[in-house]
Amino acid sequence: MEQLALFILRISLMAIPLYVCNGLALVFGGRKHIDFGRKFFDGKPILGEGKTFKGTFAGIFFAGIASLAISTAFPQATEIMGTNYMFYGTVLGIGAVLGDFAGSFAKRRLGIERGKSVLWLDQLDFVAGGLALGLIIAMPTPLEALFLLAFTMIAHVLGNTIAFSARMKKVPW
Repeated sequence: MEQLALFILRISLMAIPLYVCNGLALVFGGRKHIDFGRKFFDGKPILGEGKTFKGTFAGIFFAGIASLAISTAFPQATEIMGTNYMFYGTVLGIGAVLGDFAGSFAKRRLGIERGKSVLWLDQLDFVAGGLALGLIIAMPTPLEALFLLAFTMIAHVLGNTIAFSARMKKVPW
């Protein structure tokens, strides 16, 4: 039972900054595109209109704030990560944004318009990016990474359905 509790705690400590970053980047999105509206050499947008300075920095900022709040409220719990949790959570947020950028970049290269869904890519790009960058600080076990990716697929569908119902998104994916 203790192993299960530790597993859930570690998953939660990884998931919270990732999800906060991804969700609040959407909520606080702005007008100035991070790619300045420029086109890649193929004539297509680099990232597209959905990636803004305000959303990017808000997502990273709130990932750091969430990590700070958790490490302040539960310092012993965050020690399980073996590092400064606020720093780790912020790095996860930066990685989440970079993963999301990579997903958008790939979709633009493939000619997929903004708002069109690509199974797996749209749901997992931010988690994969966050975990990948987070490797410089802490390494999840393979089971933790797989569980987080699988759980995220379910949570992403549910979260997007809620955001669509609240008219925060134009499409339910």
